[in-house]
Amino acid sequence: MSTCQGDGWRTAGSTAVVIPFALRPGSWRWAYAETVMKEIRVQAGQGRATQERGGILRVLRRLVAIVVLLTLAGCGTNATLPIKTQTGSSPALPPPGPERIPTVHIAPAEDWGEAAKPDAAPGFAVNAFARGLDHPRWLYVLPNGDVLVVESNAPAEAQGLGGLKGWAMKRVMKRAGAGVPSPDRIVLLRDSNGDGVADVRSVFLDHLHSPFGMTLLKGSLYVADTDALLRFPYREGETSITAHAEKVTDLPAGPINYHWTKNVVAGPNGDVLYVSIGSNSNVGDRGTAVEQGRARIVQVDPATGDKRMFAFGMRNPVGMAVQPGTGALWAVVNERDELGGDLVPDYLTHVTPGGFYGWPYSYFGQHVDPRVKPQRPDLVARAIVPDYALGSHVAALGLAFYTGDIFPAHYRNGAFIGEHGSWNRRPRSGYKVVFVPFADGKPAGPPEDILTGFVTADGKARGRPVGVAMDHAGALLVADDVGNVVWRVTPAASGGD
Repeated sequence: MSTCQGDGWRTAGSTAVVIPFALRPGSWRWAYAETVMKEIRVQAGQGRATQERGGILRVLRRLVAIVVLLTLAGCGTNATLPIKTQTGSSPALPPPGPERIPTVHIAPAEDWGEAAKPDAAPGFAVNAFARGLDHPRWLYVLPNGDVLVVESNAPAEAQGLGGLKGWAMKRVMKRAGAGVPSPDRIVLLRDSNGDGVADVRSVFLDHLHSPFGMTLLKGSLYVADTDALLRFPYREGETSITAHAEKVTDLPAGPINYHWTKNVVAGPNGDVLYVSIGSNSNVGDRGTAVEQGRARIVQVDPATGDKRMFAFGMRNPVGMAVQPGTGALWAVVNERDELGGDLVPDYLTHVTPGGFYGWPYSYFGQHVDPRVKPQRPDLVARAIVPDYALGSHVAALGLAFYTGDIFPAHYRNGAFIGEHGSWNRRPRSGYKVVFVPFADGKPAGPPEDILTGFVTADGKARGRPVGVAMDHAGALLVADDVGNVVWRVTPAASGGD
């Protein structure tokens, strides 16, 4: 009797039959089985027609892919460390254990309904600033208080992982609410009467290409599409832009585009832009050629479009923010997968110009990833240890420093972080918004839960937080791409339903 790594599948005797066990109604395995059975029924219907055309081999290939999906759903490892031990400046880092088959443990998407909402921390309240959006990912607050919301997803042409594994993972992610077509637009929300709910909504920009980051600089709105940094003229108060885009510079995309999001923020002096670009693989397993210009933050001259490497070795930097007071650039970074549920923690860090942060050769400084061959000891020796671990697989995406006045003084200049949530950790991690307190310009203390309750008791994800921002009143806005809501968090005395 052989056992697949993890607790999901066994091979009986010398036969080649793979059988599931512990398939209990309501369990995560049961949810996967339902998904796969639906796929089998579809494939069987296609198979009858295909067989009549003599194409039975095509159906067999698809059924083999279904077995791959079942394997992904049932195998893997359980995390053994409490997530709180993997946060802060000195996280627990057990020895790496490369997974033969990736752990898959999603939270299938389920609608919030009309009245349900996340749970705000004691002393705070939350209300829906806007509902009925279409996969809202990122937020930007304009000088007049209007809120821009990017409605976006991966580009249709992105291949991702490819092969049977990629086929299976696309279906897994679809159940997690991440498989929708990209709306490719930016929506403007306006709260004209100050009641904390948007009462004006318009399409601000349309026909984009998997947009993500936005920033306003010297009268121009910059938008980071998946393949280019664009510039649009902006006039305060307008509810739509009809002018054509001006391309500032190309950004790495291509047919794989594994990490497709590109973020952009303005530097503290208004003379440069910073653009974050994720890797094209998990740990460089597609070769070095497809990683050219990736896994880094670049500095862009908005006048000429010239760009240069600002920091590299960052697997997937997404949220970026300029720290108030110091002007330093900070970022949250998604670390690598398939080393088990306890590795590797995502992190928050100030970005050192010219700094190398380990990917793909090492993590958290000089911790070498044994899967990466050949190694680069010269780069590993200079790998920077990030400032602050956020926990393994939390999928830290949003980042905003608090500069408002309505939250207690404890929150001033600290960082809010949107954790989209794990797909490959058992038990799950993330699926919440946390606050990291700062003192003397550095993280000081454990992360504090601010907005939770995105996952139900039976393991369904009603929402997944992504971008975070401060509105003009000082409230916290949170984009929820599965719930299709922008949430607004305020002190309880200041309102919120």
